[in-house]
Amino acid sequence: MLASRRELVVVCAPMRSHVNLSHIVRSCGCFAIQRVIATGTARLDEKIARDGADSVQLEVHRSLPPVLTRLRAEGYELVGLEQTTNSESLFAFPFAARTALVIGNERMGLEPDALALLDRVAEIPMAGMPHSLNAATSASIAVYEYCRQFPAGGANAEPPARPGTAPR
Repeated sequence: MLASRRELVVVCAPMRSHVNLSHIVRSCGCFAIQRVIATGTARLDEKIARDGADSVQLEVHRSLPPVLTRLRAEGYELVGLEQTTNSESLFAFPFAARTALVIGNERMGLEPDALALLDRVAEIPMAGMPHSLNAATSASIAVYEYCRQFPAGGANAEPPARPGTAPR
């Protein structure tokens, strides 16, 4: 049982596949992430999402930028999961407890208008081919890393210091 609820919100750009969104919701359910926000014409396949369909609050909105603006006003740090010029390696990425993790479209990633609204961008370093993972797989890896940093939950918590670094 968690000491406090997780403060991570997963936000999805319009996805081409309802399967990816369903896998993301399933992963969020497994890690006690309570809120996923999807944009576009999102639909959930409950057979894929399994218990995540019951334990995760899924909100659907028309477009991504207004959602990001609202989350910033609610005090979330907006973190994109994308390969960009200024992205930081997920291997050394310190998450804030109150984070909105923004997942891009399977083919196009995050659009420039959404990227411009982000506070930071993390990427999963690739060593082989192809140079990127499936959106749902990437989201699961990033959610896992957030949970590793906040094993007891997220409210009023500081992540453990990484070896060789000073505490924040």
